[in-house]
Amino acid sequence: MLKEYRTISEISGPLMVVEKVGEAKFDELVEVELASGEVRRGKVLEAQQSSALVQLFEGTSGMDIAQAKVRFLGRVLEIGVSSDMLGRVFDGFGSPIDGGPRIVPEKRLDISGNPINPFARAYPSEFIQTGISTIDGMNPLVRGQKLPIFSGAGLPHAQMAAQVARQASVLGTGERFAVVFAAMGITFEEADYFIADFRRTGAIERAVLFMNLANDPTIERIATPRMALTVAEYLAFEKGIHVLVILTDMTNYCEALREVSAARKEVPGRRGYPGYLYTDLSQIYERAGRISGKDGSITQMPILTMPEDDRTHPIPDLTGYITEGQVILSRELHRAGIYPPVNVSVSLSRLKDKGIGPGKTREDHAGVMNQLYAAYSRGKEAKELAVILGEAALSQTERRFLKFAEAFESRYVRQGEHDNRTIEQTLNLGWELLSMLPRTELKRLKLEHIDKYMPKAGAAAGNS
Repeated sequence: MLKEYRTISEISGPLMVVEKVGEAKFDELVEVELASGEVRRGKVLEAQQSSALVQLFEGTSGMDIAQAKVRFLGRVLEIGVSSDMLGRVFDGFGSPIDGGPRIVPEKRLDISGNPINPFARAYPSEFIQTGISTIDGMNPLVRGQKLPIFSGAGLPHAQMAAQVARQASVLGTGERFAVVFAAMGITFEEADYFIADFRRTGAIERAVLFMNLANDPTIERIATPRMALTVAEYLAFEKGIHVLVILTDMTNYCEALREVSAARKEVPGRRGYPGYLYTDLSQIYERAGRISGKDGSITQMPILTMPEDDRTHPIPDLTGYITEGQVILSRELHRAGIYPPVNVSVSLSRLKDKGIGPGKTREDHAGVMNQLYAAYSRGKEAKELAVILGEAALSQTERRFLKFAEAFESRYVRQGEHDNRTIEQTLNLGWELLSMLPRTELKRLKLEHIDKYMPKAGAAAGNS
């Protein structure tokens, strides 16, 4: 029989202080029974001598501290995991919200997870195809990598998240692939969009969805990514499945951390966020990876909206330190009607060279990628010169680069929301665009690759 306490001394936001507690432990689960018989759950944030600071998942509104009874359960927050979770939709605490039956768990796991032993980590080296040219061709995603998308308010990151979740696949036969999708602090309309899109396209069959709405408890928002990653670890390392985890929107998650930190009266760090924001984010992001001897892998694609499009804001800044690159969305391209509005000039995948080449994508991938970067950069410089001096002042070569940059944005960057390009289609499109340039300017491509892959009509035009 669990001991009950009626010694709540203080309430502040989602927090309460319980006095004269025997042996409360950090992260221990707590039940609070109200006078009405309602039971609310929480966990211990701090345990000092004979008092405990408890964070309530459902909040403290309407509580009568004189009548409430507190029980410490002696276990941490867990989620029951099973292969049957594929194809299902859950709330942020792992309870089904799709009308289906409750999951019969094969085991229960602590949502904090276990750190991967650095010695046991396998280096990411296999390509994941998303069907989006600006990612696959220019900033390749590699199994076990953490590649975030930096967006802004009003930009189509939700559509991109759904498209990646719908289209992502691993190349090769016999490889099992799944998507764990966790949405935090989103509106009902956004949640309905994601769920409807997954069901309409059939992507739900290989996905596990966690939905935390904006009006759900703040504490649930903090638990949601950990719930999702615990399921991903089970599918990857115990079932041998390659798992892509999409977390959106990490900014809402960090706002929840700041809210709880303020309620705890902690000394704030940059812009009011807690000083442990870096540590907290790293505990989430570093749960991606591959383990030597295990078939599965976890690849992360966190999505965050940069407040005021500021890349130096603490959330994108710290995320950039922890992860291996970033895909940055451009408001300028979005205004021009280009989807997805990926700014390839400032986006970066630090592991791109590890997941491309013969046997992974194609032998010409690295050369095409580097040549496209260089030509697009030169084309943008020519565009700036044309604005100042007029296009008539440009040389014939500069005009070609200008036309190339325009074609690159309109044909390579722009693609339909349901346009799923294979890596071969992406590379062939790159060669078509490069055929607009003089062959003497293609200095980052091998001659044998030019002869093999360059469209013949384009090669002739480029030589003229």
